[in-house]
Amino acid sequence: MKTILFICHGNICRSAAAEYVFKEIVKKAGRENEFHIFSRGVSNEEYGNDIYPPMKRALAKAGIPFDTHFAMKMSKSDYESADAIFYMDKSNIRIASYLIPDTKKIYHPMSEFTPSVSDVEDPWYSGEFDHVLKQIIKCSEDILKHF
Repeated sequence: MKTILFICHGNICRSAAAEYVFKEIVKKAGRENEFHIFSRGVSNEEYGNDIYPPMKRALAKAGIPFDTHFAMKMSKSDYESADAIFYMDKSNIRIASYLIPDTKKIYHPMSEFTPSVSDVEDPWYSGEFDHVLKQIIKCSEDILKHF
């Protein structure tokens, strides 16, 4: 079983959405027994908070099921248990690398297999939740093709 971790700043928008998107894509592919999928933030700012309401609306609009979420910061044990960690932007990897150096070489940009996307922008600032979710869906589909 492969353990996939998605990270962003606070774990209430992008990484949480990526967790549920990837779970749904894996389920539709009939491969849910092959993966353990979860998400974290690189900050404690949103600790304990649920998915940000505009991202919930975007997920619901796209037909992506989600549960009540509890935002958490990535820990050393999260890192150790992961086979791959996908980050959303350069700020995330800078902080993650400072917190937990990537000795296993498992940090990857969310867009690694999607040349049409560079960083997955933070919708907290842009307000573009639907657009960001489309980026996450496309990147998630491309990630699954490589696993």
